[in-house]
Amino acid sequence: MTLSHYQWTIDHYHQAIDAGCFDEQPVELLKGEIILMSPERESHAYHNSECADYLKELLRNRAKVRDAKPITLPNNSEPVPDIAIVKPLGVEYLKHHPYPDDIYWLIEFAQATLKKDLTDKKAIYAEAGIKEYWVVNLQNSELNIFRDLDDSYYRTQLTLVTGNIIPLEFPDIVISIEKLL
Repeated sequence: MTLSHYQWTIDHYHQAIDAGCFDEQPVELLKGEIILMSPERESHAYHNSECADYLKELLRNRAKVRDAKPITLPNNSEPVPDIAIVKPLGVEYLKHHPYPDDIYWLIEFAQATLKKDLTDKKAIYAEAGIKEYWVVNLQNSELNIFRDLDDSYYRTQLTLVTGNIIPLEFPDIVISIEKLL
């Protein structure tokens, strides 16, 4: 007997959410599989919240900083990144979550999920065309930056512990790495 599993589409996933199938469990859809999300510890919650506030101050009305909200990707994925910096499309987001063309960059804070964020999620985001992806490694107090997307692969991978970084989409904005760590 061959064992196979059901591959979810975004439409079926939304129908299951609407029907209450997940009993308000924190889940996300990654490449057609429903994944139970890890609970947040204090460090993760603190850094996520502080970083979101910092980015909101820096970017003001130039971008929307979405904190732990879903994005919709074409590879049957609807992950919930810790922070998504997206185009400020207002009520358009009543119709759909941000698509890859709406996203400037994504940030994940990783402690227990470090391996998944640096492998699985990085591959999913690259395949979907996310131009820039940051992983704040809370274990080692470092920022991993993935950018320069080429054929579903990030050509540039940086690991920083101090200094400043400039997001690709906002060359006039300087972000202090110390504020993220």
